[in-house]
Amino acid sequence: MHAELQPAVEHESVETNGVTLHTVSAGPEDGPPVLLLHGFPEFWYGWRSQIPALSDAGYRVIVPDQRGYNRSDKPTEIDAYTVDILAADAVGILDALGYERAPLIGHDWGAAVVWETLQRHPSRVERAVPINVPHRAVFEEYLTGKPRQLLKSWYMFSFQIPTLSEWAYRTADWRGLRWLLDTSNRVDTFNEATVNRYKQAWERPGAFTGMLNWYRALFRGDPADPPSQTVDPPTMLIWGTQDPYLSTGMARDSMQYCSNGRLELIEDATHWVQHEVPDRVNDLLLEFLET
Repeated sequence: MHAELQPAVEHESVETNGVTLHTVSAGPEDGPPVLLLHGFPEFWYGWRSQIPALSDAGYRVIVPDQRGYNRSDKPTEIDAYTVDILAADAVGILDALGYERAPLIGHDWGAAVVWETLQRHPSRVERAVPINVPHRAVFEEYLTGKPRQLLKSWYMFSFQIPTLSEWAYRTADWRGLRWLLDTSNRVDTFNEATVNRYKQAWERPGAFTGMLNWYRALFRGDPADPPSQTVDPPTMLIWGTQDPYLSTGMARDSMQYCSNGRLELIEDATHWVQHEVPDRVNDLLLEFLET
């Protein structure tokens, strides 16, 4: 088990796309920016193992709590969480902080936002690293055409019922959400100190509903298609192959949508690859950013 890291960060509020996002930053203020986007059910602290490595290398690391999470705004409308809006949040952070473009790194839902930003706002993305989530076209193909992936995605459908889903996953000290987290990782991935920090974020008023609304909008929202499915900026997809919920075949198939794509499969890691093999992931990130 790697040691629990306590990255030194600066906290600020960033206005973007009609919401206020709690954001942490680290590294030299004049360093080149890099934007890190967390997934479900984490918050900015999900990048605790990457923030020190990137900031020590001279990058200005910017890590928001995405909308609906932790200390950021939590719109009540499900339509406020469609992927086009989430991509606009990422671009809006760059606007608010005065950056024309930056590398984007995302895990889980954060990776989905990275893919969407690559398609909708390619000029704003210097290069990109999605982690353990495929290109959206590939995910849709597997979800509708491959029964095995549909079965693996059962949890997404369990999130669709308002109120009941919130109750089911948070009852008994978050037993349901803890079970979902624990069944998707190695036994040493999350220690109790980390889980307790996550619980504090989940328990903020409106937070868990906001987190689930990302999944609800996936099935109920109807954003316009991006101009192109092709991804032009340099893109490296990192994938822990022991992910029990997402097929590794989706990672390979995502490469067909990348003009300049690179796939890094990590055989001894699960969905939570950046926690389980942080040194390996950090080395990949730094090498890719500096290429």
